[in-house]
Amino acid sequence: MKEAIERARTLIEALPYIREFYGRSMVIKYGGKAWLKEDLKRKITEDVVLMKYVGIRPVLVHGGGEAITEMMKRLQLEPRFIEGNRVTDRETMEVVEMVLVGKINKEIVSLINQLGARAVGLEGKDGQLILARRCKNKNLGLVGEVERINSLPIKILEEGGFIPVIAPIGVTLQGETLNINADLVAAEIACALRAEKLIFLTDVEGIMRDSSGRRGPISTLRMGEIDTLIKEGKIQEGMMAKVRACQRALKGGVKKVHIISGEIPHSLLLEVFTDTGIGTQVIK
Repeated sequence: MKEAIERARTLIEALPYIREFYGRSMVIKYGGKAWLKEDLKRKITEDVVLMKYVGIRPVLVHGGGEAITEMMKRLQLEPRFIEGNRVTDRETMEVVEMVLVGKINKEIVSLINQLGARAVGLEGKDGQLILARRCKNKNLGLVGEVERINSLPIKILEEGGFIPVIAPIGVTLQGETLNINADLVAAEIACALRAEKLIFLTDVEGIMRDSSGRRGPISTLRMGEIDTLIKEGKIQEGMMAKVRACQRALKGGVKKVHIISGEIPHSLLLEVFTDTGIGTQVIK
């Protein structure tokens, strides 16, 4: 009986959040090592499906860097990086598109459908969803920056009751395919949708208080404090793209950005539907 009462209390705690977020879009960037673990992958997808059933409009943006590297090695191609960005020649671009669109995107869509919701996979070339341009560093090759998000395909799917699952592949006006950082794509999509939240699922618990991580994550961080943390060397290279994406999202009208660990079971539900939450929330 006590266990049943505790479950009821948990549901009551979630009620104000369900009411507040009903009908609102939330962009979830899904990647990291959690995707490689079947039990975590299923739990994250269960969270997304539950969010959908209580009236939230989740939009998934996924990466797949480790899977791309693994596939390149299998094909005897040497992965190269400059300041954390993958050098993408035409051969590498084919692998990127094959892994992100042909494998990971389809797997996420299939799992969502198996769990009772309806999902549709998209990439930037679908309806010119992600219009892009080559980034300024020409040494990176076919690596792009978002120029404009066409949110109409996403909104049509949302209105139809579908969960959009988006691969971070962009296209130029000339039809050239570009590889884009998934964190930045998620931020731009969140801005275009005026999303309630942008949530990054990562391999760490959030933005740490110190480089060692012993003091745990910062619970709440204001956008103006990010540059100070960068100057003090407290933001590590692997987190840099995410904090820049946080800044972009908040400036673009997103209400809150969350950085949480995808390796904690049901971390999405804990962050969105409980009073305490987990990880780091970044506010304007």
